[in-house]
Amino acid sequence: MTYVVGLTGGIGSGKSEVARAFATLGVEVADADAAAHAVTARHAPGHAAVVASFGDDVLAPDGSLDRAALRRRVFDDAGARARLEAVLHPLIAARLREEVGNFTGTYGLLVVPLLLERGSARSLAQRVLVVDCPEDEQVRRVTARSGLAPSEVRAIMATQLSRQERLAQADDVIDNSGPVEGLAPQVAHLHQRYLELGRNTRP
Repeated sequence: MTYVVGLTGGIGSGKSEVARAFATLGVEVADADAAAHAVTARHAPGHAAVVASFGDDVLAPDGSLDRAALRRRVFDDAGARARLEAVLHPLIAARLREEVGNFTGTYGLLVVPLLLERGSARSLAQRVLVVDCPEDEQVRRVTARSGLAPSEVRAIMATQLSRQERLAQADDVIDNSGPVEGLAPQVAHLHQRYLELGRNTRP
C-alpha cells in the first residue's frame, strides 16, 4: 500500500505550486479541488444533486454550475453551506479514496485545503505536510489573483484553522513566504524523506 502524505495550507499559501513541484518529480497527486470539479461536472452525480438542492439559478447559460454564484450563495449562509457540504463531501471523499487506492508509487500526495478541519480526508493520510506563509502574504496573493477585497479574503481565512493551529498539527512544513524558487529545494528534501518513509512502511 502506498504511503500517503496529506498536503494542506490556508488559502493563498501556495498548495498548488507545491503539489506541482512534487508532481514534476513523478509523485502521484490526488487533489480535492480537482475531485470537486469532477463530481460536479455536467452529467456527474454532484451536478444533479446541487441543482436539486439549490435550483436552476446556480446554473450558467451552458448548463454547467455557476461556481461563483454558488459560492456567493453559501458563503454568508451557514445553513446553505452545510447543505452543499452534505451533498458534495461524500462524493468528493469517495473519489479521493478511489484515487488514493489507485496510487502505485512509493508515496503519493493527497491535497486537501481543509484536511485538518475535515476528519474523513485526514484518515487517508499517514503524514501531514503544511504549506505556510504569513497571513498578510496570503491576503496579498489572493487579492492579486482573484480580485476579492482583503476583508473578503480574511473572512474566508476565518472559516479555516488559524495559522498556529495548522502548524501545531503539521509533521512537516514548507515555508512559502518567499519567492517561488524557494520551493524546489524544500520539495526535493522532503521527496527523499517520503521515499524512505514509504519504503520502510511497505510490507
